[in-house]
Amino acid sequence: MSVANAKHRVLNPVIPYTGAIPGGLHLGEVIVVQGTVPQDADSFQIDLSRGCSTKPCSDVALCFRAQFSGPLCVVCNSLFKESWGKEETIYQLPFKQGAPFEALILVHKNAFKVHAVGYSPSSAIYSESGDLSLPYKGSLLNGLSPGEHITVKGQVCIYPHSFTINLRSSQTENIALHLNPRIKSAVFIRNSYLSECWGYEERELQFFPFSSGEYFEILILCQPHQFKVAVNGLHLFEFKHRVQDLKSIDLMEIMGDVELIDVKVW
Repeated sequence: MSVANAKHRVLNPVIPYTGAIPGGLHLGEVIVVQGTVPQDADSFQIDLSRGCSTKPCSDVALCFRAQFSGPLCVVCNSLFKESWGKEETIYQLPFKQGAPFEALILVHKNAFKVHAVGYSPSSAIYSESGDLSLPYKGSLLNGLSPGEHITVKGQVCIYPHSFTINLRSSQTENIALHLNPRIKSAVFIRNSYLSECWGYEERELQFFPFSSGEYFEILILCQPHQFKVAVNGLHLFEFKHRVQDLKSIDLMEIMGDVELIDVKVW
């Protein structure tokens, strides 16, 4: 599911907003909420509920509230038969007053998983085709620098074999970082292609994070001596730099059995 082909989209709704989710939620689906926090906001809240009755109150499967007054935190809870459950509080706030944000709510079998990041519209990688169709090529206008992050959000196809992400030079055939998850065999290949030769292949993993038909979010952090890669908020591995001139890494390629939702550098 790409954002362009989402099951249901609501653009610029009036707040407070209440709306139906056609067909209800299903495992593996993701809700994407994009917006900007008002400069004077005390809090904002996203509820996923069974209807909109007030007497009696409808059950709320997820109440997600970001608080800017008092201790900065995120509070989650649920309402069942008009009784609130035990609050879960995280004293870390990924949102800022006056700043844009994106929140992604993943529907898992036994839990909701929420990813939230702030971003700047100028942080997009510039796609050569102007969209997120595959094969995807995006330009990193100034190359990479230590401290920069790349996020790739997408969904694995229903009958996948594999997909590939390359960070490379636009001036040569060199690939500084080659990521190749192979879903059928649950293997995640990491390598580089330099001077017309593939290097040593790295495969070690504690867990394989991709599944047929499921949403994913890959975070690639560029550090002075290595890349660090996390998937769906969990650290996966490091890859030592085999190309020392990070500024020469100015092109990103994505191909294979996925649909892209978003690609950004920040």
